[in-house]
Amino acid sequence: MSGHDQLALCLCEITRLLWKLLLPLVLLTLVLVAVLVLLVAGLRLWFQSNRAARRARDGRPTVAFFHPYCHAGGGGERVLWCAIRALQNRYPEVNVVVYTGDLEVSGAQILDGARRRFNVALPGPVEFVFLAHRVLVEPGLFPHFTLLGQSVGSVFLGWDALTQCVPDLYVDSMGYAFTLPLFRYLGGCSVASYVHYPTISTDMLSVVSERNPRFNNADYISNNLFLSAAKLVYYCLFAVLYGAAGSCSHVVMVNSSWTLDHILALWRARDRTCVVYPPCPVEHFTDIPILDQEEEEEEEKEEEEGGDRKRRYSVVSVAQFRPEKDHRLQIRAFKKLVDRRAALQGRETLRLVLIGGCRDQEDRDRVLMLRGLSQELGLGERVEFRLNVPFDELKRELAAATIGLHTMWNEHFGIGVVECMAAGAVVLAHKSGGPRRDIVVPFEGGATGFLAEDEDGYADAMDRILRLPAAARTEIRRRARQSAARFSDREFENCFLAAMEPLMNTLER
Repeated sequence: MSGHDQLALCLCEITRLLWKLLLPLVLLTLVLVAVLVLLVAGLRLWFQSNRAARRARDGRPTVAFFHPYCHAGGGGERVLWCAIRALQNRYPEVNVVVYTGDLEVSGAQILDGARRRFNVALPGPVEFVFLAHRVLVEPGLFPHFTLLGQSVGSVFLGWDALTQCVPDLYVDSMGYAFTLPLFRYLGGCSVASYVHYPTISTDMLSVVSERNPRFNNADYISNNLFLSAAKLVYYCLFAVLYGAAGSCSHVVMVNSSWTLDHILALWRARDRTCVVYPPCPVEHFTDIPILDQEEEEEEEKEEEEGGDRKRRYSVVSVAQFRPEKDHRLQIRAFKKLVDRRAALQGRETLRLVLIGGCRDQEDRDRVLMLRGLSQELGLGERVEFRLNVPFDELKRELAAATIGLHTMWNEHFGIGVVECMAAGAVVLAHKSGGPRRDIVVPFEGGATGFLAEDEDGYADAMDRILRLPAAARTEIRRRARQSAARFSDREFENCFLAAMEPLMNTLER
C-alpha cells in the first residue's frame, strides 16, 4: 500500500472517529435544548396560571412597577409616584403593585414619604411586594465587573418579584433592563420601561477608549494600556447584551434627548421609543416671589454708598449624595469663589447648601467625607448639609437661593436643575447631558442659566452671576421660570399616559 493510500485511510479513520464522537454530542445538545424549551414553556404556563388566579381573585388587571429603591427620595422616585398617580386617575379600576427592597419601612411609611418629600398624594391604594435580596443589585457587592454583577443580580431579584406576583403589565421604572425578557418571555407580561440613565452608554465607551479617568474608570485602569483595552472589550460585549435585553420592551420611555440618543443606538427600538420628560413640581415653586429688580438695585446702591446692609448669597445644590453627582467639585469650586471674593467678605456672606437624599450607609459615609473636605478647606461654617429634607424645607431653601448649582457630568436629565429654575435661582449646571441639551437652553431669545465644566469654570461662572447687574439677573430668573413650565407634572402625566395607552388598552377588564 502506497503512502498516499495510507494517508487516505488514516484520514478516513479520523473522520469516522470524529463522527462517532460528534453524533452523541449533537443528540445530547438537541435533548438539552428540548428540555430547556419544555422547562421554559412549563414555567410560562405556571406563571400564566398564577396570573389568572390573581385576576379571578382581584377581578381587575395588575400593573407592577419594578423599583427596588422606591423610598430613596430621588428624582427617579418622583417619576415613579407621579406615574402611579397618573395611572390611578385615568384607570381607577387597575390594581397597582410596586416591587421594592425597602424592608426597613412599611408600605404606609413609603407612601407617607412620597407625600412629604414630593408632595405627591395617590388617589388609590398601592400593594407593595417586598424583595428580600436587594443587596444583589448594590454596587458594593461587586467591586469588579460591577455592571455585569448588578445586571445578573437584577435577574435574580426580578425572579423573586415574578414568583411573588405575576402582573398583566410590567414597568421597569429604575433601569434594570435585564428583567425585561424575564417578565416578557417567562411571565408572559406586556412590558414597558422608563429609562433615566442607560446602564452603559457610548460616552462610557469613549471614556475607556480615551483612557480618561472618571468616577467609573479608576486611575489604575486608565493608566494601563492593556487593562483599558480589556475593559473596552468587556464594555462592548456588555453593550450588546444590554441592547438585546432592552429591545424586549414593548414601550420605551426616556427622560431626555441625551438618553434618547444612547437608547436608540443600543436598543434599536426607534418605533417604540419616545421622550417623556420627568415630572418637576414647577407649579409648587412658581409662587416664590422673585426679588424685584428695583429692590435689588436699591440694595446695590446702598452697598456702593457704604451702607451697613450685608448682602447674603446662597448657593444651593439639589442632588442625591451619589458619587456621580460630584459634590467634591461643588465644594472645591465654592472654595475658589470664596477666595476670589475675599475682598468683599465684610460686605457679603456666602454659603453653600447641599440638599439631597441618602439611600444607605455608603451615602452617609460619603456625606461624612464631604464634611471633612469642607473642614479641610476652611469652609466648615459656610457649607451646610440637608439630608432627606421634606418638600417644605426644600422650597424654603430654594426661595433663598441666589444660584442653583449642579455638577454631574452627563446628567441624564436634572430635576434639581429645573426645580432651581422654577424657584427663581440662577442655574449653573454641567455643560453636558440633559442640562445642556434640554434644560439650560435659550428661551425666547435669551439665556436661562449658565454652564461650566471644571472647578475654575464653575468658580468663574458663580462670580460672574454675583457681579451681574440686578436687571440682568432678574431677567434671567424670570425667563428661566417661564422655560421650566415645559417640565411640569401635568406635561409629564399627559406624555406618560399617551405612551402607555397602547399597552393599557390591551389589558382585559
